[in-house]
Amino acid sequence: MPSSPIPVLSRHLGQEVLPEPAADPDRYVALADFLDRLPDPRRRQGRRYRLGALLSLCSAAVLAGAVTLAAITRFAVGLDPDLHRRLGLTHGVPRSCTLGRLLARLDGDALDTAIGTWMNLQLSDDSPAPASARPSLRAIAVDGKALRGSRTATTAAVHLVAALVHGERAIVAQRQVLTKSNEITAFRPLLEPLDLRDTVVTFDALHTQHDHARFLVEEKKAHYVAVVKGNHPTLQAQLKQLPWRDVPLLDRTRERGHGRDEIRRLKAAAVNGLPFPHAGQALQIVRRRRDLRTGKVSIEGVYAVTDLTMHQATAPQLAQYARGHWEIEALHNVRDTTLAEDASKIHTGNAPRAMATFRNLAIGLAHLIGWRNQAAAADHYRSHPGHAFDLVTPTG
Repeated sequence: MPSSPIPVLSRHLGQEVLPEPAADPDRYVALADFLDRLPDPRRRQGRRYRLGALLSLCSAAVLAGAVTLAAITRFAVGLDPDLHRRLGLTHGVPRSCTLGRLLARLDGDALDTAIGTWMNLQLSDDSPAPASARPSLRAIAVDGKALRGSRTATTAAVHLVAALVHGERAIVAQRQVLTKSNEITAFRPLLEPLDLRDTVVTFDALHTQHDHARFLVEEKKAHYVAVVKGNHPTLQAQLKQLPWRDVPLLDRTRERGHGRDEIRRLKAAAVNGLPFPHAGQALQIVRRRRDLRTGKVSIEGVYAVTDLTMHQATAPQLAQYARGHWEIEALHNVRDTTLAEDASKIHTGNAPRAMATFRNLAIGLAHLIGWRNQAAAADHYRSHPGHAFDLVTPTG
C-alpha cells in the first residue's frame, strides 16, 4: 500500500504545514496506479515502458516546470539511476517522439477522469479556518479555456472546459469542447459523473442557461450561483430594475494585493417570478478597484441569481461563492504564465489536452501540499526530483 503524500511536506517545504490525516486506503492509492489502469493505445508488441511509468514521468516533469516534450525527456535524462528504477524506466529514457506519439493517441477523457478522481480523493474537508468563516457547502467553479498554441493552419485551437473545487486549486473534471460547438454543450458531460449533492456550482454568464439550472437542481440535487449579463437581456433588465437602493448592504470585504486595493460589496434580495429556473435570490455585486501604482479607480457592477435561499446561505457565504469563482481564472493564468501553456506548440492529436491535464495536476499538487507560488514549487522539484516522485509513485 503506497503511503500518503502528506508526510513528505516537511521535507519539501522545510516545515510542518499540515497535520497527518486519518488513514484512508482509497485516498492514498498512488497516482501512478491510477494512470497504469488507463486504456493503453500502444500495440502490445514492442512496448518497452509501462504506461503508468511514462505518464508518471510526464506528471513529475511538468510539476518540475517542464513545458515541452523535449523538456520532459531532459528531465528524465537528468534523473539518478535509483529514480529510473523506482519509476520503472528499466530500458533507458524514452525519447520525446515516443512521448508525443503516446500522448497524441491517449484517451483524453480517460486521463482526465483518472486524474480528477485521484485529486478528488486527496481533498480534505478539514479546514484551518473557523466554521463561521467558510461556506457551509462545497463549491465548484466551471469555466473554459482555449489552448492557443495548439492552433494550426487547418485546425482550430483545442478548447477545454473544467471544474475546479473552490479553495483547493484542484481540477476534478475536464472535457474537450467538440469542434464547431461551444462550452455550453460540454457543461452537462463535464458534471454528469460528479457527485454534486449539496454542492454549489458557480459559472459565468455563458453558462447561465435554463437547462443548466434545471440539470443542477432537479437532477444533481445541487445549487448554483449564476452571473447574468447581456446574453439574457430580459433577465438582466429585471435585475437592474429591482429597488437596490432600498436593499441594505449585507457584506463588504476589502483586499490588497497584486498591485491593487479592492473593495467588494454585496446585496441580496429574495425574488419570486424571475424568468430563470429555481431562482430564489438576486445578487448585486459591486467591485471597486484602485491601482496602487497609478491610483486609477475602476468600478464594476455585476448581477447574479441563485437558487439558495437566505436560510441556506448567509450573505458572507454568497460573497465567498462569487469570489471563489475567480480561482479557476487564476489557475488558467498560472497555466499561461508560469507553465507557458499558450506558448506551447504541441498540436498533434490529444497531446495538447494531455499536457493541459498535467499542468492542472501540477498546480493542484503544489497547492495540496502547501506551495503558494507555482514558480517556487517548480524550482524546488527541478532540484529535488525525488520529492516530485514522492507524490506520484508508491513509496512502499
